[in-house]
Amino acid sequence: MLFSKKILSKTPKIRLSNLYKSFGRKHVLQGVNLDIYPGESLVIIGGSGTGKSVTLKCILGLMEPDAGEIEIDGQKVTHLSEKAREKVNAKMGMLFQGAALFDSLTVWENVAFGPMQTQRITKKDAKKLAIEKLALVGLTKDVADIYPASLSGGMKKRVGLARAIAGNPDIIFFDEPTTGLDPIMSDVINDLIITTTKKLGATALTITHDMTSARKIADRIAMLYNGKIIWIGSVKELDKTKDPYVRQFVAGSANGPILTQAKVEK
Repeated sequence: MLFSKKILSKTPKIRLSNLYKSFGRKHVLQGVNLDIYPGESLVIIGGSGTGKSVTLKCILGLMEPDAGEIEIDGQKVTHLSEKAREKVNAKMGMLFQGAALFDSLTVWENVAFGPMQTQRITKKDAKKLAIEKLALVGLTKDVADIYPASLSGGMKKRVGLARAIAGNPDIIFFDEPTTGLDPIMSDVINDLIITTTKKLGATALTITHDMTSARKIADRIAMLYNGKIIWIGSVKELDKTKDPYVRQFVAGSANGPILTQAKVEK
């Protein structure tokens, strides 16, 4: 994907300033600083337990940071009231890891769940909207009335993506979007992420450890390690970096400065 440096002069769509979050003695975020710009697709990489999901939950308001600020479109969104937070979240869409569909609802009801709750549209209009969004992710209206249990893993991801874009959000979050998928279906989902976000003109934030996916969908990639963003740059810069932590993670090597369990036990 292409990302113009001119965008860097704009007000960030999302700004994280000196973000901290701990759980007892476990210090997960230890001063995260990150700017994500309008229309940008930014991917955060990092190992399990490095704080990727916690960062995402803090932005969504599912968790309160212990310290630091989060801004959306220049507005501080930490410590908002429930009503004010709902207005902020109305700008957002989310593709959860594993899709997280409601088993008791049909496909179209899953896709239109958000708009039906917030926009008070009729069932007829909601189903029409759902079918339109399903078409954008390559699914026909034939799947609208079936239940998630009848879907393959790849189809569930597509339905989850259709639900994420149903409200035409300004910002879309992707939580490990290719987890559990084979390489071909992973590539299909990556393509859909690119096309749908471009069509909406949305800003995308993805967390993943899948480097193939990261390389394909990212304008910029940021690496989270020890509770901080230790590196950020384009895919081309990723291939040229000499940062030992980034190089070890990208290579998937046990040898390097990042401690593995095997190293700890020696």
